[in-house]
Amino acid sequence: MTIQVGEVIAVNGVKITLKIQDESSKESLYFDGEKYKGVSIREYLGIQRGFRNIVCIVEGEYLDESRVETQGGKVGYIRKVDARPIGYFENDEFKDGIKFMPMIKDPAFLLQEEKIAAIYGKSSSEGFVVGKMLKEDIPISLPWQKLFNSHIGIFGNTGSGKSNTLAKLYTVLFEKKANSIGDKSKFIILDFNGEYTSDQLIGADSKTVHKLATNSDDGDKFPLHDEEFWNPETLSILFQATQNTQRPFLNRIIEGRKKFIAAPNALLNYTKRTIEAAFSAASPKPETLDLLRNVANIIDNDALKAVLKEISWHGGRSAFHRNNGYFNADGVGYTRELAPVVELINIDGLDSFDQLVVRAYLQLTRDLIYGYVQFEHIQPLLKRIDSSLNSLRKVVEVNGQEVANRLLTVISLKRCNNEMKKVLPLLIAKHYYNEHKRIVENPPNKTIHFIVDEAHNVLSQQSTREHESWKDYRLELFEEIIKEGRKFGMFITISSQRPADISPTIISQLHNFFIHRLVNDRDLFLLDNTITTLDGLSKGMIPHLAKGCCVVTGTSFDLPMVLQIDPLPDTKRPDSDDVNLTELWA
Repeated sequence: MTIQVGEVIAVNGVKITLKIQDESSKESLYFDGEKYKGVSIREYLGIQRGFRNIVCIVEGEYLDESRVETQGGKVGYIRKVDARPIGYFENDEFKDGIKFMPMIKDPAFLLQEEKIAAIYGKSSSEGFVVGKMLKEDIPISLPWQKLFNSHIGIFGNTGSGKSNTLAKLYTVLFEKKANSIGDKSKFIILDFNGEYTSDQLIGADSKTVHKLATNSDDGDKFPLHDEEFWNPETLSILFQATQNTQRPFLNRIIEGRKKFIAAPNALLNYTKRTIEAAFSAASPKPETLDLLRNVANIIDNDALKAVLKEISWHGGRSAFHRNNGYFNADGVGYTRELAPVVELINIDGLDSFDQLVVRAYLQLTRDLIYGYVQFEHIQPLLKRIDSSLNSLRKVVEVNGQEVANRLLTVISLKRCNNEMKKVLPLLIAKHYYNEHKRIVENPPNKTIHFIVDEAHNVLSQQSTREHESWKDYRLELFEEIIKEGRKFGMFITISSQRPADISPTIISQLHNFFIHRLVNDRDLFLLDNTITTLDGLSKGMIPHLAKGCCVVTGTSFDLPMVLQIDPLPDTKRPDSDDVNLTELWA
């Protein structure tokens, strides 16, 4: 038994008009020891139709001034509300969707709190509670089985509480499920602002933190396997190689290395033979001299540097010369001037980065000799390799020691420069995606959850800081993961202040959304055209949501709901709190 508050007086399509009793306008009503919310906007009513209880949400109210009723000498107005059916209860189970419609004279009742909770999910006794419904103040347990088996988007302007929402979701997940997850799943956080490097989310014994830094030498390094570094796609990512000229050049470097990798002193012999070829070529190229001087600097051979410094290009004869002696195709000049020094060089102790640069210079030298490339097409790639090396050495370690396999890995890019903030997320995502595809079975017996905080830093279509083709490659990699990753048990959670800046393909593939306050028209337009589960009433609230409040919608939820996310304790909160000027300027 519950409180009857009115009756149906009109049904027009899916719009229902109810005549409401005056006493139902109170904020709270009590009946049989239970508390009920009065009839107002966004409240829920049950309309009795036979043995079924049709659930409606109130969308508007007004007074019918054309009809008055005089009671005890007082003039009263008929209060009417417009409502929309959202589902129905059958055998105490809520089913969403419009299947049954009420008829005129059907009675309308208030719903108990547990009935309202059942509309949006399970009761708080199920345990996965991150907040309460804003208006009803009812704790709601989210369907974690569906939620974390999907791609998630968390959006909101700065200061709206999206970092707390992201942290709350995964903090509750680890609190409830860490012991049962075991080694079946991995969670990776790309942390651009260093917000999750302390005690957030989970204890230190289940968490690995990589604090990468390009502005100092004391940062951690992300480990890559040798075969993963010597890979055309990896090198293309690292050095932003163009598709038609520079990527084939990198392919030749890698294939040449692979062909002779098993041979003893392969790189040493390759270096010697290339120097000999450059100074014994029938059609020598002047650019090769500077390339070989760079090789001498990298291997740090003083004798070779001194000899190459004395060699110059004679334009009239199109040949190199030293001490008035010329280097010709017969090799006599090379044997006389260079061979004694070249045969004594040693290149031991080069790391993978130095080996790459040496091979790049040697490969370009050979390609120029044989006329495979134009120097000006490959030179920008070499410049990028040179400029990126100092930063790469500080954040990437080839064949580095793998950290213990823990449940959560946080990769902080807070102290990285902008170039590495663009490159590393792709490299890291590719690392985990390819490795996961290689080991996972079908259907997936393991999952990997990739979390990108401040995702507009890497998934933006608006960025002009890199070449257009490089930006396309960057987006295509993440678009492939978000489109195909579900088949392999890989799921992405992205958090961003500007959803309109992110690739529409990525936004359209998200399944569930936590939307905090957004005021920009482009952001609101994108959500309006992307999220089919967002109703007009919830949509209108987005620009006016309070801090910590968000609209939750998606495939895991029958209906959109507005939640006030519970704040985390200070020790668990992301390091993104606002500055307290009262204390700062005290």
